[in-house]
Amino acid sequence: MKLIAIQKLTGTLELVSGLHIGSGNTEMHIGGTDNPVIKHPLTQHPYIPGSSLKGKIRSLLEWELGVVGVTDGAPLGFKHIGKIDPPQHEAAKNLLRLFGGAPEGGNHDGDLVKEIGPARLAFWDCALEPGWIEEMNGRNLLLTENKSENMIDRIRGVAEHPRNTERVPAGARFEFNLTVRVHASDADLWPTVWKGLKLLELTGLGGSGSRGYGKLKFTRLELEGEDKLPELGKIRFSAAA
Repeated sequence: MKLIAIQKLTGTLELVSGLHIGSGNTEMHIGGTDNPVIKHPLTQHPYIPGSSLKGKIRSLLEWELGVVGVTDGAPLGFKHIGKIDPPQHEAAKNLLRLFGGAPEGGNHDGDLVKEIGPARLAFWDCALEPGWIEEMNGRNLLLTENKSENMIDRIRGVAEHPRNTERVPAGARFEFNLTVRVHASDADLWPTVWKGLKLLELTGLGGSGSRGYGKLKFTRLELEGEDKLPELGKIRFSAAA
């Protein structure tokens, strides 16, 4: 299994609605919010962790392939391939080639592990685009916003339990990067990558997606200098016959 290339996809990811990816910090500061977004420890700028992108896209692709029932909700692993319908075997193997096999304690097919090899796909953390930061600073605006949410008492018609949630505002632009390792024995894995990115656009990222948070779009995608944004426009999803 010979590594013949590492291809890098770069782009711009723009928020259509406010994005909240939590920091896990439950400490409440005076004048602060009780639900902050994750920030870089040095710059204190919000960012999108590569792990958030990888986890969401992998989950979406597993749902689209229809293997979530087979795995009982766990990430797709080597031990699941034998339980999947034969027509889906190669697509399932390609997911493992891209994202890697899930950790599992039992014995699995050693030949299958050798066939699939290491994970090809690597996501980078997405930093805010410097140009967007300059735009916000030039307008004396903050890089995040606080959104107040309430639960409505249906009988009394009054708001209860107010909570402030910090979000990166709509219009924010992030620098997007991922790499794909290409092995000599591999089929073309990029169609699966395009499908995953399109599913991300259609569903969003982060928390409170059902309330409109985290909608996004790619405004630039380049693979080694070639414009690949049209690839997302070609993706269509339809119900199986």
